[in-house]
Amino acid sequence: MKLSVAPPLAARIIRLLGQTMRISTVGGETVDELYRQGRQIIIAFWHGRQLMMPLAYRGQQASILISQHRDGEIIARIMGYFGFQSIRGSSTRGGLRATRQLLKAARNGGDLVVTPDGPKGPACTVQSGVIYLAKATGLPIIPLTFACSKKKSLRVGIASRFPIPVG
Repeated sequence: MKLSVAPPLAARIIRLLGQTMRISTVGGETVDELYRQGRQIIIAFWHGRQLMMPLAYRGQQASILISQHRDGEIIARIMGYFGFQSIRGSSTRGGLRATRQLLKAARNGGDLVVTPDGPKGPACTVQSGVIYLAKATGLPIIPLTFACSKKKSLRVGIASRFPIPVG
C-alpha cells in the first residue's frame, strides 16, 4: 500500500507546494545556454535538498540515480510522476550496474542527476562518482540546490527544509 499510495500523493504535494511559493532562479542562464547549444548536463545536488528538485529541472529528459534501499523505491516512483527515469544503485550497492546505465542514458541524449555526497557521506562532500561520470561522458557538472526562508519553513528529516505555503 505504501508503494501505491505514497508516490502519487507525494508528487501532488510537491506540485502544490511549488504553486504556493515564489520561486526565483539564480544562474539559470548558464543552464539555458548549454541547452541552446544542444548540450546535456550532469545535475548534482546534496542529499537532504531533494524535496523540490523535480520542479527545478529545466531540461527534456533526465535519468536520476537513486539508491537501492527501501525508501529509494518510493523516491523512484515519485520521480516517475515528474518524468524522470530512475537508475537504481549507489557506491555501496549496485554501483557498477548503475554506472553503466548512467553512461548509456548519457549516450542516448539525456541529462544525468546525482547526489555527489553519496549514501554514506560525509554530507556535502563530493565523492568520486560524479567526477568519473563527468570525465567519462564529457558532460559539465551543474550544481543545483533549493532553499527557503527559515521564517517560513519547518525542519524535516536530516538537513532538509519543508516549505510552509504562504498566503
